[in-house]
Amino acid sequence: MKFMRRIGPHPHDRPQGGGSTGQSSCPDIWELDSGDFAIIGFDGHNDLIGNLPHDANCHSDERIIIIPRETLILAKPQIPEY
Repeated sequence: MKFMRRIGPHPHDRPQGGGSTGQSSCPDIWELDSGDFAIIGFDGHNDLIGNLPHDANCHSDERIIIIPRETLILAKPQIPEY
């Protein structure tokens, strides 16, 4: 798979830096050539896995990723409807 386009503004162009500190820690959303999305965020798996709602599941090959609220809100206009 290949990264096709960034969804939302560059992390360094967001108000307050979007959680970005210099050249690292840059939460980001990318559309892949498959049509799926890749999320660059913080690994919240170990902190959250035990608190999943009863109707949610996280398979062994999945991770719980946290992105700042601002990252998703600023990306919203570029997220396809379907």
